[in-house]
Amino acid sequence: MKKILFVLLIALFSAYSNAKSIEINTLATDPYWLKLGHYRPTTLGGWKSEVDSVKFFLSPKGKVSPRDELNTTINAFNGDNSLPQQTQQTRCQFPARYTWLKTKIKNNWPELNCPDLQTWQKIINPKGVTLVFPTAFMNSPSSMFGHTLLRIDAKDQTRHKELLAFAVNFAAEPDGSDNAAMYALKGLIGSYPGKFSLMPYYKKVREYNDLESRDIWEYKLNLSEEQVKLILLHLWELQLATFDYFFIDENCSYQLLALLQLAKNDLNLTSSFDLQAIPSDTVAVLRNNNLLQTPNYRPAFGTKLYHYSTQMTDEQLSDARALMQGGSLNTRNYSESQLVAILEMAYEWLNFEFYDKNLNREEIAPRLAKLLLMRSKYKIASPFTKPNRPAASPEQGHGSSKITLARTHYNQQSDLTSFAYRLAYHDLLDTSAGFIPGAQISFFDIEGAIKDNGNTQLEHFYLLDAMSLAPDNRIFDSWSWNLKMGFDRQPNNDFQQGRWFTKGGYGKSIGNPNTLHGYLLAQVEFNNGDITDKLTTGFGTEAGVIWQINNSHKLALTTNIMWLVDADVDNHADLTLKWNYALSRNLSIRTELKNQRWYTSSTSAKLAIQYYF
Repeated sequence: MKKILFVLLIALFSAYSNAKSIEINTLATDPYWLKLGHYRPTTLGGWKSEVDSVKFFLSPKGKVSPRDELNTTINAFNGDNSLPQQTQQTRCQFPARYTWLKTKIKNNWPELNCPDLQTWQKIINPKGVTLVFPTAFMNSPSSMFGHTLLRIDAKDQTRHKELLAFAVNFAAEPDGSDNAAMYALKGLIGSYPGKFSLMPYYKKVREYNDLESRDIWEYKLNLSEEQVKLILLHLWELQLATFDYFFIDENCSYQLLALLQLAKNDLNLTSSFDLQAIPSDTVAVLRNNNLLQTPNYRPAFGTKLYHYSTQMTDEQLSDARALMQGGSLNTRNYSESQLVAILEMAYEWLNFEFYDKNLNREEIAPRLAKLLLMRSKYKIASPFTKPNRPAASPEQGHGSSKITLARTHYNQQSDLTSFAYRLAYHDLLDTSAGFIPGAQISFFDIEGAIKDNGNTQLEHFYLLDAMSLAPDNRIFDSWSWNLKMGFDRQPNNDFQQGRWFTKGGYGKSIGNPNTLHGYLLAQVEFNNGDITDKLTTGFGTEAGVIWQINNSHKLALTTNIMWLVDADVDNHADLTLKWNYALSRNLSIRTELKNQRWYTSSTSAKLAIQYYF
C-alpha cells in the first residue's frame, strides 16, 4: 500500500511539474510578456531584448531568454519569507510585470504596496495621454524627420493647465564634446544610449515652439484611465533601462510605440518598423489602430510672427521694427486698432529675437515690460487673427518610403529600364501635404538599371540628399542650404561613367514655398571615381524654380554648373525639368527631361511611376 501511495505521489508531483513547465513556456511567449521585456525575434529563431542595460533584467540570460527572465521574475516575486523587504522591493521595481502576472498565475499575490510609486502616481494624477508631434527641424540630424513625445494629461487638467502637465520623452544622451558630424554618425550607428525621461510639458513647448520655432501637433489618444495606468507602470520600470539609440529605426518614435502598446494585450504597434521608424509613419500606425483623436495645432512662435506681419502694411511694420529696436512709437494717423497692432508686433518680434538670438535678459526684459505697459493703455482686443491650421496634419502625408519603376531614353546611348528604392523621406517634387514646404530629406536612395543591350548597372546611390529652402520675407532674413552625397553617372562619349561625390551649398531663396519660389546657392563639391580617375574639387552654383500649380501638380526647373580644379575638363553642368503628378496620396507619375555635360553632352527623357509606403 505504501508503495502505491509513493508511486501516486511521484506521479502527481511529476504531472504538476509538467503542467507548471507548460504554463511557464506559454507565458514566456505571451505577446504581453514579450512587450514587457521589449523582445524581438532574431533571424535564427530566438529572442533578443532591445533594452541594453543589464539592470533591467533579473536573470543573467534575461536579454536573450524570455523564459529565464520570466522564471527569475516569478521566483523573485515569491521570494524567501525571511527576506520580505527584498521581495517587496523587486515587486515595486517591476510593477507592470507584477500586475500582469497576478492576472495570469493563481496565487495569493498580495496587493502592491510601493510608497514611492504611489507618490509618483499621485503627483502625475493621470487620466489620459496625448501624442505630441513637433514638425521637422532641419538644423538637427536627430530631428530632420520630426519628433514625438507624450503628454500625460491629469484628471484636473483644463486647456489652460495642459502646459503644466508632465511630458514623457525618449532621447539620445550624446557626448557633449562631439561635433555635428560626429553626432550624426554616432546616431546612425547606435553609439549613443537612449533613455526615457519625465519633465514639465511647458519646457518641451518652449524648446520646440519657441527656441526652434517648430509647429506642434497634439493628438489625444483613445485610451482609458486604466490603460494609461498600465503604460505608466511600465514607464516606472524603464527608469532602469537604456537603449542603443538609432536615428533611423530605434528612435524616439519607435520607443514611444513600444511603451504605448502596453496599454492593451492585443495592441501591436512596432512589428512593422524593421528598417525605419519615421515619426509621421508612427503617427499613422496609431491612426490605423483607431487610437487618434482630431489633433490640436499649436503654431510655432515664428509661424505666428510671420502671420501677424502679413496683416500689416510696410509702413506699420517699419514702425513696429523701430519700436522693437528701442525707438519711440510713431502714431502718424493710425487708428487705435493699428497702434495696438504695431505695439503687439513690436513686443512679439522682440520676444522672438530674445529667444532666437539668445539676447541678454537684463537688457531685453525692461524693453519688453515697457512695450506691455504701452499696450495696456489700449482697452481693445488684439486685431490679429490666429495662423491658419495647415490643410493636412503629418499622418495625412504620403508614406516615407518609396519605390519607383522608370523608363529612360538617351540620345546617344542604349535606353534602360530602372527600379529605385528610397528608404526615407520626402523630396521637393513629392506632394507637400503633411510636410514642411521647401524642405527635402532623402535618405538611402538607390537605383539600379537594365539597359536594352542587356547590361546592368547602378544608376545612382544617394546616402543623403537634403535641402532647406527658407525664403526671405519682411520678418526673417533666412538662409537656404543643401547637402548631397553618394554616387551617380556622368556622360563620357556614348556611355555614362560613375563618380562618388559630396557637395554642399549655401544661399538665398525668394517666393512662397506653397506656390512659386526660387533659389540660388553657391556650392563646393568633391568628386572621385571612373569619370575623374582622381579626387577633384569643384566650385559653382545651383539655381532652381519650383512651382506648385495645385495639390496634384508640381514643376521644377533646376541647373548646376561646377568649375573643376585639377581636372581634365574645365567644368561640368546639368539642366533638368521635372513634373510630378500626384494620382493619390501614395501614387504619382514623374517625368524628367535632363541635359548633362562632362566630357560630352547627353540628353535624356524619363517617365516614372512612384509608389509611397
